[in-house]
Formats: sequence, C-alpha cells, structure tokens
Amino acid sequence: MYRVKRILVIFFVLALVLLTACSNESGGDGENLSLKIGVMPAVDSAPILLAKENGYYEELGLDVEIQIYTNAMNRQSALQSGELDGAMTDVIALVNNVENGFAIKVTTSTDGSFPFLIHPEYDGKKEVKVGMMEVSVSNYLSDKSLMDYEVEKVYINEIPARLEMVATGNLDMAVIPEPMASQGALNGLKKEMIENDDAFSPDVMVFTDSAITEKEEALKLFHQAYNKAIQDINADDGPARDILIQTLELNPQIKENILMPEYHQARVPSKEFFQGILDWNQEVLGISIELDYEELVEDRFTHD
Repeated sequence: MYRVKRILVIFFVLALVLLTACSNESGGDGENLSLKIGVMPAVDSAPILLAKENGYYEELGLDVEIQIYTNAMNRQSALQSGELDGAMTDVIALVNNVENGFAIKVTTSTDGSFPFLIHPEYDGKKEVKVGMMEVSVSNYLSDKSLMDYEVEKVYINEIPARLEMVATGNLDMAVIPEPMASQGALNGLKKEMIENDDAFSPDVMVFTDSAITEKEEALKLFHQAYNKAIQDINADDGPARDILIQTLELNPQIKENILMPEYHQARVPSKEFFQGILDWNQEVLGISIELDYEELVEDRFTHD
C-alpha cells in the first residue's frame, strides 16, 4: 500500500509540474503570449523597437518578434499569408484591404513623419515627377501638399529605390518616411516637411481578426509596453533616435536631424478622420468604399 501511495504522489507532482509549465508558457489562461509583427523603417516604429530594447515585452511575459520591411507590398503579403499577426500600415491601405475582404482592424494609430526628399537641381517648376506608392499614405500626402502642382505620379514600392530615383534625377521628389529621409538628406538631397493638418497620423498598427480573437491578452500586453515606451520617448527621445539608427543601420550623423513626431499613447483614429480617407479614396483613386467604423477599428486595447 505504501508503494502504491508513493507512486501516486510522484504522478501527482509530475502532473503539477507539467501544468505549471504549460501555464507559464501560455500566460496562465491557455493563451500563447507571442506576437509576430511587421514594421516599416520609420519613426513610427521607435516605440515598438524601444519597448523591445528596454525589455518591456519580456517583463510582461510577452514574446514579440519584429520584422522590418522596406517594401510595403512584401509586408502586406506576409500579413495576408498568416506569417504576421499584425503590421504597421496606413489607413488608405487598411480601408482598401477590408473592402476586399481581408479582415484586419486598427488597434492604435502610430505617429509618423513624412518629408519630401527633393533633387538638389529641382528649380521649383510646377510640373513635377513624384515617387510614391499608389494606394498609400505617400499618395494621400502628396495630393494634400501639391494641390497647386501638375503632378506626374511614379509608383515605386521600395523605399531605397525611391531614394535612388531622386538621387539620380529621375524624379524631382519623393515622399520618404523619417529617418530614411534624413539619410537621403545626408547624401545631398533636400528635405522639406509635408504640411499635414489632420488630427491623426495616417499610419496605424493593424492586427488580423484571428489575432485579435485568439491573442487578446498578448495584444493587451503589447499595447501596455508600447505606452510605456511612449512615456520614455516623451521624456527623452535620444534613446529612440539611437535605436532607429542602430536597427535600420543608418549613419549616426543623422541623429539630431531626424524630424521626430509628437508621440501619443495608444489611440484609434476618429470616425471623422476615416470619413475623410474614404472621401479621398473615391475622389482620387476612383474607389467607392462603404464601411462601418466598427469594421475598421478595435479600440479595446487603448483603455487601461
């Protein structure tokens, strides 16, 4: 009888150890606390990268894998194929993706900075060749800023390719996100900030509906770490500049020239902002989209 009891105790202890290990791996509620996200080489990424650098995800028990894409189409393909749980994109791409049946939602706006990079011999003429992506923030911001110009739009997905086209004089200018724009300026191009009076940045962080449903706790922790990094940046943006230069392998000389935006805690764009994007889609791209606000936004992660 003693031997039987001893065996039962051993089995009980082993079972308890296994249950505890599984609980630790899943955050205690059966959920896998891991995320794979795609970001662009932009200042919007600074809070996400800084949270990783400072160990904020790890402190919360969250495993975050970050992939950086210089081509938005490649990032989009990775998101649609299920390689990523979420990605940094823009509201123009978002509404067109949802309209075409790809179930993603905004969980927070991000904060970007989008200068024009201009060839040094551009003489101010009203007919300009501008590099951008077609269904993108670069197209949207160009229209807002160059209303008095006759614009020939040249669609180039790769950011480095756009930089090269301006540098060689094949384009008069291109919309390039910071800090890549400052890298281009260091190489002799002129940098001018785009005027944008929108209440929200056109860039957003989106997650797939499956990630929102199946990884709710992971997304909650991600946004907590994001907000903590925002607090750090608003107190001192020096480390954020450093992590951008280090991660994107840029020249340290650009550090003080990077046009950093005003960073906000996690928040979602307003209905009015989205309506302006939908109106632009119809007027400029000729795409009529009728979507409810709730089909585009998930705001549960912006609340404490």
